[in-house]
Amino acid sequence: MKNDNRGYLKFFSVIILIITVFVLSQGISPAAAIDPVIFVKDTVDEIISILQDEKLAAPNRRLERKKRMVAVVEKKFDYREMSMRALAKHWQGRTPEEQDRFVLLFKTLLENTYIAKIETYSGEKAIFKKAALQGSKAIVYSDLIRKNVETPVNYKLKNIDDRWMVYDVEVEGVSLVNNYRTQFASILSKENFAGLVARLEEKVGKGAVE
Repeated sequence: MKNDNRGYLKFFSVIILIITVFVLSQGISPAAAIDPVIFVKDTVDEIISILQDEKLAAPNRRLERKKRMVAVVEKKFDYREMSMRALAKHWQGRTPEEQDRFVLLFKTLLENTYIAKIETYSGEKAIFKKAALQGSKAIVYSDLIRKNVETPVNYKLKNIDDRWMVYDVEVEGVSLVNNYRTQFASILSKENFAGLVARLEEKVGKGAVE
């Protein structure tokens, strides 16, 4: 979790764009819930409409715009599942209170790091190709196109009560969750869980936008 961790900069910049084009809307039809590709394609406009709202772009309404985007994302990303996967074996053995605290910090870290930078959106396009279904889970395959450069992006979802929830995103084969898992495992090999939490609290306190 070093500030100069340059190996992930390209990955992070693409993730910012992915979150922009992928956030899912609340109003979904039964058919859309069945087919994750249709679900994604039919609902990507919600966050884009927030970004393109000129009234919300006014300096005195920027905080409102961010809150709207955060509200959308919070309902569509399964932060507990992401937290469990990011901590891996270290999730087990934590008390419920510790788990809840970690989920909150990890969620806030992701929001501070990415949602604040979603405003870099400048008309990138996403082409959704197909979905692979296995039980209650799905992977939606797509390409993110920016300046005629195509970047393969995979969205991992799980279906809970006919609602799709995102629990991971892969960019060029690199997993967002696995990326954090590597960072957290490195810290936990040297420090205890309280040390990791303290680092996250520090990041969140600073806004964690690097």
